[in-house]
Amino acid sequence: MNEHILIVEDEEELCLILGDRLRSQGYEIDVAFDGKSGFEKINEAPCDLVILDIMLPLRSGLDLCVDIRRAGFQTPILILTALSQSVEKVAGLKLGADDYLTKPFDTMELMARAEALLRRGSPNRSMNPEAQQVYRLGPIVMDTRRSRVSRDGEQLNLTWREYKLFRYLVEHRGIAVSREELLKEVWGYAAGTLTRTVDMHIASLRQKMEAQPKKPEMIITVPLFGYKLQM
Repeated sequence: MNEHILIVEDEEELCLILGDRLRSQGYEIDVAFDGKSGFEKINEAPCDLVILDIMLPLRSGLDLCVDIRRAGFQTPILILTALSQSVEKVAGLKLGADDYLTKPFDTMELMARAEALLRRGSPNRSMNPEAQQVYRLGPIVMDTRRSRVSRDGEQLNLTWREYKLFRYLVEHRGIAVSREELLKEVWGYAAGTLTRTVDMHIASLRQKMEAQPKKPEMIITVPLFGYKLQM
């Protein structure tokens, strides 16, 4: 199945150019010209990537970014900003966007960034069609069909990366997973990369999931190795 990309951009000519270029690479493309209709399209048919302009009529790109994450969609978001929008650029990343591109941009660069986000794997799609779709782990429920995680019936607002990390642990629950493996499978980093990013994301997951984050009973640290989901 070809990846489905939604372009939310009010410049119709730019939408036409990007749409044609992406279709020529085999992607399925849908477009929306304002923030309100963009969110409606995401709800109607979850996609694999959103290319989102910040300056939009009816609802801004930043507001739409918040709406997408609050609705539980972990779809990668590539935001488009003007040169003067450095503050909005940072805000977009903090609100859940995964990458940004400054206008005017080269379409080849946009293609490369889009491919990089898609290559990391969209949580809306499963590599294995026989994979379990709903995991019930005590008070935690993960619905991979809708890319949503809840605790005691209340939806958790996870970032796309937190969702991917937790899903990987869920699919390997009961097994100790090394930091190196998590960096490779969730982040796409090469072997031997030294970073604290796994530990920081685990800490964030514990804050959102554990009853006592400082005394975790679900995501357990395996000393000098990595982590294990114990459910």
